[in-house]
Amino acid sequence: MDKLRFGTAGIPTCTKGDTIQGIKDVRKLNLDSFELEFVRGVNIKKEKTFEIKKIAKENDVVLTCHAPYYINLNSDNPKTFHASISYIANSAIITSLCGGYSVCFHAGYYMKSTTSEAYNNIKEGIKKILKEVREFDKKIWIRPEISGKKSQFGDLKETLNLSQEFDQIMPCIDFSHFYARTLGQNNTYDEFKSILIEVEKALGKRALNDMHIHIAGIEYGDKGEKNHLILKESKFNYKDLLKVLKEFKCKGVVTCESPNIEEDALLLKESYKKSY
Repeated sequence: MDKLRFGTAGIPTCTKGDTIQGIKDVRKLNLDSFELEFVRGVNIKKEKTFEIKKIAKENDVVLTCHAPYYINLNSDNPKTFHASISYIANSAIITSLCGGYSVCFHAGYYMKSTTSEAYNNIKEGIKKILKEVREFDKKIWIRPEISGKKSQFGDLKETLNLSQEFDQIMPCIDFSHFYARTLGQNNTYDEFKSILIEVEKALGKRALNDMHIHIAGIEYGDKGEKNHLILKESKFNYKDLLKVLKEFKCKGVVTCESPNIEEDALLLKESYKKSY
């Protein structure tokens, strides 16, 4: 990636139109990334992908994707397990056709499994996903995301370990989720620095040069994430996070998932410029 880019999780709230208009509006806002939100289903048809790719390229907007929410690669129901594989693979196909480079997803829930059992089940699912994805794109990143609830698979170590096991797998680091998952930890300058040190130690400098990051204001309870908030209404310490990202010269995409997506995306971009 050429730099650290900032953008919205889905169509900006100011947009009157579809994904194509949303991409144009992102550029008008002086943002430079856009996440296709397939959270309730893959809602872009193949015949539309060529135009989306063209508009994104013309506007110098990098595309990522969030796969559907209803995924559980640790399900003991074969139907759910295989449907989850299909959702992620189909998200990757459409994102690739749109010219996007990274697909993130919530891998699943621990349920009654031990953490090691869940890891092995999810690892098996990712192996099948990659087999499908590599038939059409050997470069697009498939990214298990750090999750916000204790009941969900996806702490930092789990996502890093999966990334060490496979080519074409890298973590989507949702710093807000990690903060909520650990009930208010991982929210200081030194802790953010430790996270990036751990990422680089596990995956090398290339991981810091090609990041897929999520940031939002967030509220948590004793089980972890409750809901997203506007950044200024949250205790999430985004200013120190941005300082650390700048210090480590990170590159990639920062996707804002706050309720006021474009306002907070712009806040993040401006705060990053001013950080030192």
